[in-house]
Amino acid sequence: MSTVGGSPLAGGRLLVILKVIMFAAALIPLGKLVYEGLNDGLGANPIEKITHVTGWWALSFLLLSLSITPLRRITGWSWWMRLRRMLGLYAFFYAGLHFLTYLVLDQFFDWPAIVKDIAKRPYITVGFPAFMLMIPLAITSTDAMIRRLGGKRWRLLHRLIYPIAVGGVVHFWWLVKKDIREPALFAALLAGLLIIRAGYWLRGRMRRNLPAGAMNAAPAHRTDG
Repeated sequence: MSTVGGSPLAGGRLLVILKVIMFAAALIPLGKLVYEGLNDGLGANPIEKITHVTGWWALSFLLLSLSITPLRRITGWSWWMRLRRMLGLYAFFYAGLHFLTYLVLDQFFDWPAIVKDIAKRPYITVGFPAFMLMIPLAITSTDAMIRRLGGKRWRLLHRLIYPIAVGGVVHFWWLVKKDIREPALFAALLAGLLIIRAGYWLRGRMRRNLPAGAMNAAPAHRTDG
């Protein structure tokens, strides 16, 4: 069994099994919605229930995909990165269902009403562009598109994930009228992930700016103390 990335999970059969389990588990919320829809279990306002569930899971998978890089850095296990694409695509999948629920079931392609909503309702004003920005990320998620764009341009494009995540949390927060516990939890998790990423970025930048030989000299100085 391979131990790439310092973990017996990396590169082996267990990782494949984990990906299969994650793929199936990520479909459970959709399956539950379908089951409840077929059995009159969506409550008094089925459209609101579908909108909430799909939006909640879109944001959850978005934050899970953002947690992959910190997990890799903290654990030193590189195999986490092999889960990120699936999590990101599931975020787009549920965001797409969330948007289609609004477009088809709620507004039924009433484009003037939709434009009016985007202009007048702040949570839609923020949520609509956040979803639109997810489209190029989903389209360029394949290995072929990464090669076509080149690593540098691909990474630059995929930094859109940060304003998308912030837009998603703000969209949820402004949508909720009374109980803000859930959007507050998402906001706290996102803030934590962004702080961790910023910390690693700053540390890397400081190391790059150190003069040559400083990295080797520092341990000797500590030993003397």
